[in-house]
Parts: sequence; structure tokens; C-alpha cells
Amino acid sequence: MPTPQRDWYDTPLYYDIVFDDGTVAEADFLEGACAKYAAPAKGRRLLEPACGSGRLALELARRGWEVCGFDGNANMIAFAQQRLEQAGLQGKARLWEDWMQSFTLPKGVKGGFDLAHCLVSTFKYLHTERDAAECLRRVAAALRPGGVFLLGLHLTDYDRTGMEHERWVARRGKVEVVCNTRTWPADRRTRLEDLRTRLKITDHGRTHLQETRWQFRTYSAAQLKALLKKVPELEYLECYDFTYDLEEPRRFDDRYADVLLVLRRR
Repeated sequence: MPTPQRDWYDTPLYYDIVFDDGTVAEADFLEGACAKYAAPAKGRRLLEPACGSGRLALELARRGWEVCGFDGNANMIAFAQQRLEQAGLQGKARLWEDWMQSFTLPKGVKGGFDLAHCLVSTFKYLHTERDAAECLRRVAAALRPGGVFLLGLHLTDYDRTGMEHERWVARRGKVEVVCNTRTWPADRRTRLEDLRTRLKITDHGRTHLQETRWQFRTYSAAQLKALLKKVPELEYLECYDFTYDLEEPRRFDDRYADVLLVLRRR
């Protein structure tokens, strides 16, 4: 019997459980990188493209940041808004439904953000060079001069011939989520790779499966550098990886599977 197809972004609780373990480390890195690389300013204003379930929006709001964020999935935005309300922090965050390549700031929301971020390869949902560059331009326009954008994504080895598999197990209360993600070799011509995520969810003793299939646009280090040249408003400063260690910058190359770039608005 085939596994039911369901976009995991339509089930934000389970998605949130899978990724929540890294929230504190990511938030620590965001704050540390902003303090280290952004030009001095009094503000603590954050923009989060593709904010998903709101885990980082909530964490940074708790830390005193004024948060603005958007996501293309209405279920994610509703979930994120609800958790902010439950924490009594709805006044510290403004969330709305929008897309990375075409977002605009809502009426009453000013630009001049100190920090923006897009982590865990979400940027790879932009399937064309035009959309990717437009997203970067819009983020740059939303930042104040000297503000920083932290962009994290996995690079692709185009010589790889086999499928890759990652597995996580995460729990929250009486809910357990087993996440299996498979990634197939990228098509060199289209620069797209196929992915499948299968979730085994045990929610208060009842177990079910759901599966999501999608495609990412792929990048080598050289391809990502070429994209950045098309957006001179953003200056490349440094590269890290997903260990989120500010004391351990790395070279911006293909030696590692993941990169986390520090870009600053000129």
C-alpha cells in the first residue's frame, strides 16, 4: 500500500518537532554573528524569509528581538502565530503569508532590519537563477546599510551517483516523529534534485505515515558565488557550516556539504 502523500508543511507540528532540536544553537549563532559582523546600531530588528513553523521567530522574540517573517504556507503561518500568542509575544512579531522571490513588507512595517536569515536549505526551493537573485535583492533592500543576511544551504556533489539517506527521531510530549529523507543525484542540466521525506508519526499512541516529494535547486560553491555576483548590494564576509561555531570559519568551497554565508548590506 503506497504511503499517503501529504506536504509536511501542511502539518506544522510534526515539522516543528523534527527541527526544534537545533533552535537554540541557531539562535545563538544568529545573535553572535549579528554582533560580530553587522555595523553597530541600537536596533534589534529581524526579518525571516520562509519562517516556517515559527520556531526561530519565537526564540528570537523571547530574546527581545522585534521579529518580522513570512512563509508561503498558510498552515505554517497560522501555527507560528498561535504559538506566539500562547507565549504572550504576539506584540513582538509580525508574520504574514508571502513568497521569497516576490515578498513585500506589509503596510506599517518599515525596512532597515539589522538581521535577516534563511537557514537549512530553504533557499533551494527557488528553482531559477532569476528567482534566487530577486530574493537576495529584496532581502538586501529590507536591510539597513551594514545589516547582515545569514544564508545557509547544502552544496551538491555533481559527481555523486548514489542516493543519500538521512534519519532523525524527535519527540515532544506524547508525539514521536521518525523522519527519513532521501535525496537522489542532481540533474546537471536542470540543476534540480529529487527529494522524498517520509514521516512515521506516533501521536498519543496512534501511528500513521505520510510522505512528501519535492525538488531543490542545486549549487556548487562556484555556482553560489556566481549568483552572489549578480547582487552587489550584498557583500560576502565569511563562511561557516552547520555546527554554528563562530570560532571556526571555513573556506567557501566544496570541501563540505553545507555552507552558512555571512552577507552584509553595503
